[in-house]
Amino acid sequence: MTKVKIIETRILSDNWYTLKKITFDYRRNDGTTERQSREAYDRGNGATILLYNQEKNTVILTRQFRMPTFVNGNPDGLLIEACAGLLDTDQPEECIRRETEEETGYRIEQVEKVFEAYMSPGSVTEILHFFIAAYTPKMKVAVGGGVAEEQEHIEVLELDFGHALGLIKTGEIKDAKTIMLLQHIQIAGVLKSR
Repeated sequence: MTKVKIIETRILSDNWYTLKKITFDYRRNDGTTERQSREAYDRGNGATILLYNQEKNTVILTRQFRMPTFVNGNPDGLLIEACAGLLDTDQPEECIRRETEEETGYRIEQVEKVFEAYMSPGSVTEILHFFIAAYTPKMKVAVGGGVAEEQEHIEVLELDFGHALGLIKTGEIKDAKTIMLLQHIQIAGVLKSR
């Protein structure tokens, strides 16, 4: 028996993505019901990937401007991140292959899905599909940088893996999906943090 009965869903904004206010009855463990209201931001689901090169012990990351980080005190708004994108109508693997080429310029061959995670489940509906993939210099088919029509201005970074891990400690990498993927690579022993 479900513990939730939605009473009303009201759209507060559908300018960029959709912000809804949902009023619902929630049945507690003691059997009583309480009425609650929450806002949920629906931007669709996404995929993210960390490219790694075992021979060079490097990873590919990106740097781009993120307005929400700027308004929350990030002085230049630039964020170092793993490549990512929204699924739209694609399957996660199709999406991440497309995004990898658009953002980094690498046409990857094999991808490995490592897990899925909700990134901000208290307010955002998105589930993110996490991937890793090996890259070589021969896979570089374009400069990357994103799609101009989508106003993307992405810098591609090739970093030593140990240096990338150090950027978490110094606070230069603050993006959750990137931290999770870097730590996954370390825990799984894919790369060494020498």
